[in-house]
Amino acid sequence: MSAQLASDRIRLWREHPAQMVRDLFGITPVREGGTLEMWQESVLEAFPHSPAIALLACKGPGKTTLLAWLGWNFLLCYLHPKIAALSISGKNLRDNLWAELAKWRNKSELLKRQFDWTAERIFCRDHPETWWISARSWPQTADPQAQADTLAGLWADNVMVLMDEAGAIPPAVLATASVILANSAQAGKNAHVVLAGNSNQRDSALYRAAITERDKWFVKEITADPDDPERTLRIPIDFARDQIARYGRDNPWVMINILAQFPKQGLNALISEEDVIAAQARHLTEAQYANFPKILGVDVGRFGDDESVIFKRQGRASFAPLRMRNLNSIQGASHVARIFTEWNADSIQIDATGGYGSGWYDHLQDLGYSQSLGVQFAGQAHQPERYYNKRAEMMWDLCEWIKGGGALPPVPEMVAGLATQTYSFKGGRILVEDKDQIKVRLGRSPDLEDALMCTFAFPVAAKPAHYPAHMGMGSAILDAVTGSLHQHDYDPHTREFGDQR
Repeated sequence: MSAQLASDRIRLWREHPAQMVRDLFGITPVREGGTLEMWQESVLEAFPHSPAIALLACKGPGKTTLLAWLGWNFLLCYLHPKIAALSISGKNLRDNLWAELAKWRNKSELLKRQFDWTAERIFCRDHPETWWISARSWPQTADPQAQADTLAGLWADNVMVLMDEAGAIPPAVLATASVILANSAQAGKNAHVVLAGNSNQRDSALYRAAITERDKWFVKEITADPDDPERTLRIPIDFARDQIARYGRDNPWVMINILAQFPKQGLNALISEEDVIAAQARHLTEAQYANFPKILGVDVGRFGDDESVIFKRQGRASFAPLRMRNLNSIQGASHVARIFTEWNADSIQIDATGGYGSGWYDHLQDLGYSQSLGVQFAGQAHQPERYYNKRAEMMWDLCEWIKGGGALPPVPEMVAGLATQTYSFKGGRILVEDKDQIKVRLGRSPDLEDALMCTFAFPVAAKPAHYPAHMGMGSAILDAVTGSLHQHDYDPHTREFGDQR
């Protein structure tokens, strides 16, 4: 290609980034049978004329891909640009936006020829010091000033800031980016800020751009709403309809993940990663839990990817779970019965939701295990005035148990499985995410967490054999004490005698 033709093509791509995406990556619009969605095309075409762009996105529409395309367009079509790429953490940036930038570089011979990629920098081979994209992050302990300093030194004739997962990026970072925009405009220089994320936090850069300062930004709402003609095609429309029908348009999970709206009341984390990791490192002596009842929690998996899990808990101690797949009701009930007998347990608290769970429960009853209790996750909580359903109550009690000194087995996936679960309020009562919602977000079913959660479904008194002999009580007295425990009103939010956590 001659120098003039190359110059003309660069000018075309600068004015029409969607054409660059077509020419370099072979991505054509959906209307032509390709995969470039309407919302992506509209943002690409708005980019040359919109210094400040905020993408308010549902879950999984391809927003990070669009950020990568815009990054490459700016890097390729402007002279000596300096671009800062950010996300909520260094790991998130590396695994998502930075990996996406590398992916599209590898799809273009032109980009591979002109630019080198490293773990922290993408740069023009002819001008490595002045023509680059830099990966930026801040430590978790950083204060607002340190967060804002992430963009320090970003000054050039052509400058850009890319923020991924901006729904969790602190507003202080956006404030610095806004200063860069204002100073560049005043000096006659070219600056762009593009941020994208989910509507999961109000105290965030995305909320400030898309809501508080909306008049200053080109805001694109990327939704999976079945009624929106520009909805993303990456979220199946039947799934979106099902979620709206089951939980309602005002459900926080639906608003964030389907409708790309900030809920009136945000989702709150039940427990932190640090709490879960500390619980997995906690070691208890047998004397610290020996006098408490032995409870089996059982989550029944459906055939396929889901697991069936049996979790043992005694007082503050929980033990390595048994994980199984593709069992029928007879096989599953037999495993539960064996562990119950070998461990000399006091109670089986089993997921009896749906046909699979109720089948296990029915077989245990047929085998004579009257200690088995069926758990209905959607059933009424013991404290219905506080919890929307039984699932909310059990999960809340599990997290309180962990924070109160509970010991977890070192199962790595349970860190994310517990720490990413959230709650909101519905009708003034605590509501936690539904299992199907968690499965979509985690990429797996929370079977491990649900099995342990089942051990908090009902209060249990230990059998007399579990009390130490030196107490000197006769069997009649022990029977009387045990009976009184069974009759005691259970309040999971007190530390009184009836609390068996």
